[in-house]
Amino acid sequence: MKKVYDTRHGGPFDRGSADSYYNRGECPHYYEGDTGTSRRMTEEDMTEEEVEAYYAGYNENERLGDKKEWR
Repeated sequence: MKKVYDTRHGGPFDRGSADSYYNRGECPHYYEGDTGTSRRMTEEDMTEEEVEAYYAGYNENERLGDKKEWR
C-alpha cells in the first residue's frame, strides 16, 4: 500500500518536489506556513517523518521527470 503524504504548499513533500522540479539539490526543509513568508524549518528542525516526506516528494518528481524548462 502506497503511503499518502500531506501535499500542502510549503510542506515537506511540496518542497521536495519543488527542489527536484527546479533542478536544485536535495536539501530537506519546509515552511511552517506559506512558502517564503513564514519560518523555514531545516533538516535539523524536522522529524523523521517530515524528512521522509521531503524525500518522497523529491523522488516522486524525479520519477515523473517533471522539470522546469529554462528559456
